[in-house]
Amino acid sequence: MAQSLSDAPDQGGARAAMGMEAELQRLLDKQAIAEVLQRYSRTLDWLDDAGQAACFWPDAPIDYGFFTGSAAEFVPVVMAIERASQRRWHFLSAPSIAFHSADRASVECYGFATGIRCDAEGIWSGGLYGGRYLDEFERREGVWRIAQRQYVMDWRTPLDNQPPDEPDPDFPLPVLQIIASGHPAYRAM
Repeated sequence: MAQSLSDAPDQGGARAAMGMEAELQRLLDKQAIAEVLQRYSRTLDWLDDAGQAACFWPDAPIDYGFFTGSAAEFVPVVMAIERASQRRWHFLSAPSIAFHSADRASVECYGFATGIRCDAEGIWSGGLYGGRYLDEFERREGVWRIAQRQYVMDWRTPLDNQPPDEPDPDFPLPVLQIIASGHPAYRAM
């Protein structure tokens, strides 16, 4: 009598192991994509040009409305914008990820960003921005990066009368000013 696949312990175990390996790989891929998005935020905030460039494939088409072009062209533009702020902060939500193949995925997440500047009169102000990142990711030679991005801004609100660059005596927390790359508190991760 022939044995069915479900009755064959070795074959069934191998099949379950293959399913488990595929699920594990999918989780590892999701984590790798999420880490690229975290690195994107951190490298903007700490003005790490090389780290920012490493989030994208250089040929990735990028559309931010004010900029349309390749990632290689985009990174210097966005880093110049970030350098115009003495304080910046980017936060991205957990991403929604849909895999199209083992090496391609559509990714969407929400983002908050701030940029605070000091004007010529010494007034600190800026904006809080909310939007979404519509990305396509690709894995090339084992590495996940952004292969296409469209940013859509949903809203913006002004942040007027921000605290100056020194701590408030009534609430003495340090104020982080990052106006150039190489801040001593930055740790590449």
